[in-house]
This record gives sequence, C-alpha cells and structure tokens, in this order.
Amino acid sequence: MALVVRALATLVLVAVTLQVSKAAVHKVGDSAGWTTIGNVDYKLWSATKTFQVGDIIKFEYNPQFHNVMRVTHAMFRSCNASLPLETYTTGNDTITITTRGHHFYICGVPGHCQGGQKVDINVPRALSAEVAPTPLASDSPPAPAAKTPAPASNSVASLVKKSHPVLLALAAVMVFVVFGSSFHA
Repeated sequence: MALVVRALATLVLVAVTLQVSKAAVHKVGDSAGWTTIGNVDYKLWSATKTFQVGDIIKFEYNPQFHNVMRVTHAMFRSCNASLPLETYTTGNDTITITTRGHHFYICGVPGHCQGGQKVDINVPRALSAEVAPTPLASDSPPAPAAKTPAPASNSVASLVKKSHPVLLALAAVMVFVVFGSSFHA
C-alpha cells in the first residue's frame, strides 16, 4: 500500500511540474538551424515567434564553421565580434531567456554576420493586452464603471482555477508526508 501511495504522490508531482513549466524551446532557424547555407532570414524567423522569459533558445550548428556570440545592440548592427558578452561554441547551445528586452546574437566567423547570420531575440517588456491606452487630452473622461462585487463562489472558483497546480502540489506533498511515513513496504 505504501508503494502505491508513494507512486501516486510522485505521479501527481510530475504532472504538476509539467503543468507549471510551459517554457517554449525555439530552435533558431527552425530546421535549417544556425547557418549561412540556405539563405535563412533570421530577422523574419524571430519576427514570427513570441518569446517570453523562461523560454529556451537553441542554436544548432556545425562548430567547425560557426559559433554564437551574444553582443550589444551596437555590435549587432555593425557585426562587431571583437568583444562579445558571451561566446558559445558547442554546436548545440541552449540559452534560457531570463530577462525582457532584446537579446542580440551573431556568428563571429568573419563574413557570416555580414551575410545575415545574426538574430535579435525580443522579449516584449509588456504584452499589448497589459498596456492601457493613453487617453488624448481632447477626449472626455470615461464614465466610471459601476462596481458590483462578484459573487463569492465565482471569486473562489477563479482563485482555485488559477492556482490549481499549486494546490495539487500541496495535496501531493501532504499525501506523501502523511501516508508515506505511516506505511512500510
């Protein structure tokens, strides 16, 4: 019985972990990868993606012919690889996005950046839905919205719905603590 309870608790924790970690993995250049062959348009590639903090950027390339350098915006514009912020050379580099804003990468092999092997990964500072429009001075102020409190059951249901992974994790830990130590296999 203890084995079943522990297995169930482990499964719940794994399911919760998978639910909570929804980071996307973006392979730069998709199937072409990080290359000068095939005329990959990295500007177009990045423009078709939505990047978020926590996402993973994956550079796949032949390390005999390419590398990846994180650079400043000025270095990106001029293809200057003289003082990169970071350099990657494995051919299978994964970089986790930890901040919002622009993240600039180039290939430091002479001529590659100038040939288009550079990418700007932009993580928006605020999603468009989060930004409220600024009213124009000529606009009249909007009428105040009537404030009616939501029924308590809707508020509780909304809270449970938003935090269900956390609640599941807590329940799994409690099951493991309470029942895991009281049963012996």
